[in-house]
Amino acid sequence: MKSFSWKQMCHKFNPPGGSTMFMFKKMIVGGLLVAGLGSFVFGRNAWTYVKTCGNEIRQTVKNQVPIEFEVKHAQQLVEDLVPEIRHAMHIIAEQQVEVEALENAIEHRETGLNSQKQAMLALRAKLDQDDTEYVTAGRSYSEMQIEKDLTTRFRRFKMAEDTLIKEQEILQAREDSLNSNQDHLSTLISTKKDLEAQLAQLDARMRALQAAEDASDVHHLDDSALNRAKTLISELNTQLDIRERLIDADSQTTGLIPVERDLEPVVDVTEEIDSYFKEDLAAKSL
Repeated sequence: MKSFSWKQMCHKFNPPGGSTMFMFKKMIVGGLLVAGLGSFVFGRNAWTYVKTCGNEIRQTVKNQVPIEFEVKHAQQLVEDLVPEIRHAMHIIAEQQVEVEALENAIEHRETGLNSQKQAMLALRAKLDQDDTEYVTAGRSYSEMQIEKDLTTRFRRFKMAEDTLIKEQEILQAREDSLNSNQDHLSTLISTKKDLEAQLAQLDARMRALQAAEDASDVHHLDDSALNRAKTLISELNTQLDIRERLIDADSQTTGLIPVERDLEPVVDVTEEIDSYFKEDLAAKSL
């Protein structure tokens, strides 16, 4: 097998005139320079400064995320609990079936063990009769045959009893696992409902806040429009006043004889004062 050196491989994948290797070297050198500069400036604490900078950037980006998006994200996280709840329910259903099957098997084995026990005790009672032959189910058996049968039955009984003990231990372990999974499922369901209630409250608060902000914006727009209308009306009134003054000024400069001034009554100031203060003057004369 032909071997290639690192230089040959680089030459193969980066032919002369290519810029890939140059850019790769440039990136390495740049990274080393930045790392060296950071170590020179900050010393041993360079990594902590980099980590702090990263945390600040991450927090700044997070603060720019709208709260509505964060609420949607929280709702999605709560919805993601549904597959986990269904998976837990499936596991619990399987365990319940296994536990029930194992309980039935244990019950059947206990019944069989009880029957074997009664049969052994019956055969054992026959040996106490001191007979040379023992009749069972219409057939005669010797004492040796009965003892051999008892030995076989007792061995099988103990094996079945050991199996029963193992099955009971397995049943206990599966019941413990089932109870643990049921508790976990209950916790998941309860937590999901609690989170949904909190999300509903959060959504209601957010909608109320948005409504308040919208109302504030509308009120601000109404005030602004009202102020513009008032300003416009005031300006129009000012323009009309100016035009009326101009009309009056024009009428006074048309060259008409000012006969209106002669028609104005001449009021004597002495008579006007005596008439206005007549009570005071009368009291003074007394």
